[in-house]
Amino acid sequence: MRAAGLRLSVAAGSVTGNRYPANFDVLHVDPARPLVVVADGMGDGRGSAIAGRTAVDTFVATAVADPAGLYAAVAEVQARVRAAGAGLGELTGCTLTAFVADEQGPGAWLVQLGDSRVYRLRGGLLELLTTDHTVAWLGAVHGWWPADSAEAHAARYRLTRYAGHPGSPEPDVLSVTVRPGDTYLLCTDGLSEQVGYERLAGVLGTAADPARAVDTLLTDSLAAGGEDNATAAVLRAGTGGGDG
Repeated sequence: MRAAGLRLSVAAGSVTGNRYPANFDVLHVDPARPLVVVADGMGDGRGSAIAGRTAVDTFVATAVADPAGLYAAVAEVQARVRAAGAGLGELTGCTLTAFVADEQGPGAWLVQLGDSRVYRLRGGLLELLTTDHTVAWLGAVHGWWPADSAEAHAARYRLTRYAGHPGSPEPDVLSVTVRPGDTYLLCTDGLSEQVGYERLAGVLGTAADPARAVDTLLTDSLAAGGEDNATAAVLRAGTGGGDG
């Protein structure tokens, strides 16, 4: 994968874990352009599976690497996910998180709807670039309750924005630079809630290649109990070489 003179090496994977009978995460890595999309279905019913698949397929088919195009793509995602769930009689919704490289410049666009995440490791510092669209995040920011309280725990599962939401909330669309040496991680909460910050930073900083990092992180999620489906995509930026 290449963008604006940078070589982006990417690997991705997903595990079902031990809680659910099937994997309701959906992952897409486009081999023809620098595009990675992750979705996490809400619940474990048919609506969850349909929402994730519909959201990812729609975004991949319609996304254009500029703000207007990305907002339009998510609006189409919202419409199609709601339509897909209209006759199901159950919750049909999912998160949607994407990395869309700008092939004309040294950067990328991040699209965020829900509580899947994008992290960036640069110069040894791991930063969370996205915001969780949850009541828990609002509570943490505004100090509504202690972080280790029962209220905070329950609020983690109350999404304020998601694909399929009846109010069609807009996504966060963020512009980021991509520099040689940067490592980006896209993941669902089945990974971020089970693998701690220090471990994420350590694996991303020491794994020899993105595939090794993905395998290690997913194995860690299972070792931590596999309480949810877990999905990870790792992109590493470099210069020169062949396609990744």
